[in-house]
Amino acid sequence: MSDAAIVALPIDAVVADHGTPPLRPIAAVSLVGLDVADPENIEPICVTVDPALLFVDPSYQRSIGERGLKQIRRIVEAWDWNKFKPPACSYAEHDGQTVLKVFDGQHTAIAAASHPEITEIPVMIHEAKETAAQAAAFVGQNTNRLGVTPLQLHQAALVAGDEDALTVAQVCDRAGVRILRFSTKNFTAGDTVAINVINGLVDKRGAMKARIILEVLVKAGMAPVVAPQIKAVEALLTDPEYCNDITPENLTAAIAGSWLVDHDDAKQLQLAHKWPFWRALAIHWFRNTKKSRPAAGRIA
Repeated sequence: MSDAAIVALPIDAVVADHGTPPLRPIAAVSLVGLDVADPENIEPICVTVDPALLFVDPSYQRSIGERGLKQIRRIVEAWDWNKFKPPACSYAEHDGQTVLKVFDGQHTAIAAASHPEITEIPVMIHEAKETAAQAAAFVGQNTNRLGVTPLQLHQAALVAGDEDALTVAQVCDRAGVRILRFSTKNFTAGDTVAINVINGLVDKRGAMKARIILEVLVKAGMAPVVAPQIKAVEALLTDPEYCNDITPENLTAAIAGSWLVDHDDAKQLQLAHKWPFWRALAIHWFRNTKKSRPAAGRIA
């Protein structure tokens, strides 16, 4: 077959001859039923900069830890422009000067600044001059990305002024819960990294009920406050099977100072009945809590 004959054939036929699926063109999807608004902000621009001249805002991005440092070293060691994604940046004022702040891609930027053969990298500059706008952009770019923790996203959402994040922070503050910015080995009473469970609790139960539930664990001295504990107390103070027989005060008294024993006993229940750990913990705590008639103002 001549070259001319090959060119004349439809592309699907040419591809099929080689046993490879045809290319799929980018095509618009149906917008039926959508209320399409004008795009927010303006499209970003791509420029080339010295990575050592970029900055990171610690108000919504954590410092590089040991894990992050290992990641940076891996990037430097096996630098591949085909795997490169331009960091997302925005202009900001700092100490009277206009600088570029990285709100997504700081590991890439640091790796580039560390690489002995790289002096410039392309970056995408977005219109987000204020810190809150930059933090909101960070949340938007990282919500579904692996490696960015829920704690980082919560902190960024707070800086961005997200209403739900602010409500969760207020609930925790009033309950005495301190949401950590990253996990640690040294906890004090009320510390927690269980932000996803707390988000769900506030969303499902409302601010007041969520505060009462969390307050039980803080007053009981839990360090840290962990997800199974939150779920167990939620069940005890909201499930009709339990909540009419106990008060938050009696529950606090029953669980204070006995976490290690309670944990082991709940583990035994879990294994014996194949229950989720939080349910086994709830039943164990219920058995140990002084029973009383419903009190005014208690969660029902």
